[in-house]
Amino acid sequence: MRVALDAMGGDDAPGSIVAGAVLAAREYDHQIILVGDQSLVASELEKHKNVPKTISIHHSGSFVRMDESATIAIRKKKDASVSVCAELMREKVVDAMVTAGHTGAAVVACTLKNRLLEGVERPGIAILFPTLGTPTLLLDVGANIDVKPVHLYQYALMGDVYFRYIMRKSRPSVGILNIGEEESKGTDYIKEAHQLLSKSRLHFIGNVEGRDIFNGRVDIVICDGFVGNVVLKVSESIADVIGKLLKQELKKSPMTILGSLLAKPAFDALKKEVDYAEQGGAPLLGINGTCIISHGSSNARAIKNAVRVSAEFVKYEINQHIMDAIKSSSE
Repeated sequence: MRVALDAMGGDDAPGSIVAGAVLAAREYDHQIILVGDQSLVASELEKHKNVPKTISIHHSGSFVRMDESATIAIRKKKDASVSVCAELMREKVVDAMVTAGHTGAAVVACTLKNRLLEGVERPGIAILFPTLGTPTLLLDVGANIDVKPVHLYQYALMGDVYFRYIMRKSRPSVGILNIGEEESKGTDYIKEAHQLLSKSRLHFIGNVEGRDIFNGRVDIVICDGFVGNVVLKVSESIADVIGKLLKQELKKSPMTILGSLLAKPAFDALKKEVDYAEQGGAPLLGINGTCIISHGSSNARAIKNAVRVSAEFVKYEINQHIMDAIKSSSE
């Protein structure tokens, strides 16, 4: 397994990316190519002892800043690190790529250089949300904000494949994110997507609401990238605020401090359950390749897990299963 890591993408790049590459190389039997500024990446590698020989560096002359237009940056910066990663994947030098940088740039680079899988009209980013039971898969969370009914239908097909082969559930349930469960609710394109899915072979349960993302009622929730990204960012903010408020309350008296010490194992277990670093990143479904998009603030552990996720994606041949599902749906 060969993985290209965008060493220049992320809030703490290249430090956290390089550290994650070292962790991944030590734990997994993968060849890891760090794509970025040769001198900067090499300097970061020197901070680690006994660097595995399976790590190498591929120089790139620039990177995409978070405030840049994705399309313009990818077209003008041919040597941007995320673009070089996509190029290496297109040329079969690597089997997968991981980036914690500009999400839009990753989508554009992979779509332009690797193209979409046969039959797929739009790519979608899928992310797992914690619930009281099996995690819920939400897509799209940012790849495509201007959707048609057929795009939502294909998101459901791709999500079903990912859930069956990665989450190991034979017949996952699928719902469309809406403002109510009634078929009459929602915009015209949502109503049309509802009709398409009602006639499909998927386990479609109809419209679902925002609360259903976290209560475990449905396995896969589909929506356009605009709505999905808002849900993602709001959820991250709520989790952060609740965590800070809880810390404040637990420090208010000797009794609560003692209680927090006694409950520390439970708090640690909860933190691990909802920590994005455990997931590693979100797959960009529908492209002719394997791209895992990690959180911008990813630490070394998150990057290591993103490498693991990319390997699972390749191992279970998710792309081939997606193409089979798309083809079967049109027959």
